[in-house]
Amino acid sequence: MTKLQRISSFLMGIVMLGASVLLMVDRNDAYTIIIFFLSLGLFVLGAKHLFYYITMARFMTGGKISLYKGLVLLDLSFLTGSISDIPRIYLLIYLAVIHGFSGLVEVLRALEARRYGAKSWRLKLFQGSLDAFMALSCIVFFRRPATAVIIYSLGLIYSAVLRIISALRRGTFVYIQ
Repeated sequence: MTKLQRISSFLMGIVMLGASVLLMVDRNDAYTIIIFFLSLGLFVLGAKHLFYYITMARFMTGGKISLYKGLVLLDLSFLTGSISDIPRIYLLIYLAVIHGFSGLVEVLRALEARRYGAKSWRLKLFQGSLDAFMALSCIVFFRRPATAVIIYSLGLIYSAVLRIISALRRGTFVYIQ
């Protein structure tokens, strides 16, 4: 990670911490803000994949995967933006699916990293376990409307802390002579 990437990652972590605190303080408008940011984030990620496909990936072997990812992410963005008028239980289901899937992927990545002898498998296992716990808490507390705000804010705090830690962590360099 370059110094500019480290600085931007650190600053983004600070902004994410501030946003999560604001969401927890103002819970009345937080549902609409969460929907907006989820939709915006998915839209930007989908547009990024589509731009990558248009500029480079269409000439590469397996480049259509980037096209499919971009289209699916754009569709999810539009779906997320359209659920602002429906009951909040759907946001909890949405958060439970997202956290459950990412938790499963992280646990599997941690087990694979452990098999290969990597040092960071414990952090990945903790990440996956925490995501699975958040998915479970979405399912258990689905009757409370404020649960979506709290779970999203806790996930945002967790992501911000990990982003700040990764920005401050010393990287490993491979030198070829």
